Amino acid sequence: MKLLWAPWRSSYIKESNKSESNACVFCVKAQDNKDRENLILKRGLNSFVIMNIYPYNPGHIMIVPYIHTGSIEKVNNNTFLEMKGFLDLTIKTLEKQLKTQGFNIGFNIGRIAGAGIENHVHMHIVPRWSGDTNFMPVLGETRVISMNIFELYDELYEYYKNYVIKEER
Repeated sequence: MKLLWAPWRSSYIKESNKSESNACVFCVKAQDNKDRENLILKRGLNSFVIMNIYPYNPGHIMIVPYIHTGSIEKVNNNTFLEMKGFLDLTIKTLEKQLKTQGFNIGFNIGRIAGAGIENHVHMHIVPRWSGDTNFMPVLGETRVISMNIFELYDELYEYYKNYVIKEER
């Protein structure tokens, strides 16, 4: 039997086994002022951009409205407009910085649809490259992430820091 060492997964396992904490991870991180530690790349008036600490691929980013709701219908148009601006910026940034060849973009609404955090809607942007799915996730149910997440944060942050979303009327 061959072993794959993936120490970053231990924190996920420990956190997922904690049932006493009902605090929403997105709300907690949004209220904290430690953006690098929390992997928050950019804050807007209605939403923020955060890297996924347990990514499907390097550069897996989420756009999260500040409103705590599991219902996409409760997210207002101004928030969606800001999120669209962040989506455009994220696509451009990942194409430039990581040379992505494609993206999976979407919302997982409800646990049955794959929502890991089902009470706070959020958009996923998963960068894709030719050949990025191999035998590891298919047979071994394991993903190999080849980049340090904080080094990647520092690289991506340079593209986000000066971006300003212009409100359309």
